[in-house]
Amino acid sequence: MPTPTPSRRRSPLGPRLGAASLITVCLILLSSVGAGAAQPTGSHPHDTLQHQLDDLVRTPGGPPGAIAVLRDDRGSRVVRAGVSNLATGRRPEPRDHMRIASAAKAFSGAVALSLVDRRYLRLDDTLRERLPRLPRAWGAVTLRQLLSHTSGLPDYARAPAFLQTLQANPRHRFDSRRLLDYVADRPLLFRPGTRYQYSNSDNIAVALMAEAATGVRYERLLDELVYRPLGLVRTSLPQGYRMPVPYLHGYDVSPPAAPEDVSEVLSMSGVWASGGIVSTPVDMTRFVRGYAGGRLYGPQVVREQRRWIPGAASEPAGPGRNDGGLAIFRYTTRCGVVLGHTGNTLGYTQLIAATPDGRRSLTFSVTTQINEAMKPDLLRKMRAVQENFVCALLRNGR
Repeated sequence: MPTPTPSRRRSPLGPRLGAASLITVCLILLSSVGAGAAQPTGSHPHDTLQHQLDDLVRTPGGPPGAIAVLRDDRGSRVVRAGVSNLATGRRPEPRDHMRIASAAKAFSGAVALSLVDRRYLRLDDTLRERLPRLPRAWGAVTLRQLLSHTSGLPDYARAPAFLQTLQANPRHRFDSRRLLDYVADRPLLFRPGTRYQYSNSDNIAVALMAEAATGVRYERLLDELVYRPLGLVRTSLPQGYRMPVPYLHGYDVSPPAAPEDVSEVLSMSGVWASGGIVSTPVDMTRFVRGYAGGRLYGPQVVREQRRWIPGAASEPAGPGRNDGGLAIFRYTTRCGVVLGHTGNTLGYTQLIAATPDGRRSLTFSVTTQINEAMKPDLLRKMRAVQENFVCALLRNGR
């Protein structure tokens, strides 16, 4: 990446919902406070991971397809159920593309923390210093508070004008760098640093701060600081609604209606750094091993990232007890701890997690949106399955 010379640097988303209404619900849910921490129930010890994933897919309202990749030093195990495409019956594959939803927030965290490590940014840098065009009332918010979802920024995804635009045209091409304009007339929701509230606006601001500090576009920063170092070759941040092939088709599953393919309903320009990345199970495995393992920056930055906020949950909640750090979450299961992120958007729900040293990892992807507000019972079931996968990973490797 180019090496400008700013100060403090060393050199170098009853009746069946229509698409627009469904998107509105989806984006509001993406921005909600983390799901309640209902404890997952364990499965019987004799249940295999394959049987559990099959059962999740067969559950009413469940995903048409699911794929999990467990990896350790000895190699990978792939567990899959259902289909990637109901029209063709093709099986899910590790190199199928998928929308990673709010797991993309880990990527913006990776960019920002890499820049902190390189002294292009500091965790105490404020919006006033780096993005003076934003409202003065937001000026004291720091990069640390954005990354920990304690900023108080109002969520642009809830703004009436934003939602009206989506309802009129779900594939509308937004100016991603002006998304915060939808809430520029709003005060902070609370004094920065005093509360945890999961927000899409936080990660838009993170990406903008990264651009302001370097003079480099966020997409290029992703490539230089994340994709290349971790060997991600099928990961991108598109602006449009098309999916690269092959891909896991995402579905709205609302029985008794037949599942509806919603893979290409929504333009990614309206979520951008908060949830727009498209990747594959293979690439997400590589990413979470490097990210959770601290390979992208030094130990001092890793220590700052892992200052946990007790009970701060990702959206949807991950397995076990959730605690929040800087663009990463700690999932304390009955078998041990993994670090990572979750995400849910129209047609997809994701979990990526790895041990703190990055040596054991789990990527768990399903092809419908599952969260506390929409499908609480299914979420509890999925979290139980996820915890059992984590236990298999920690106890027996693959």
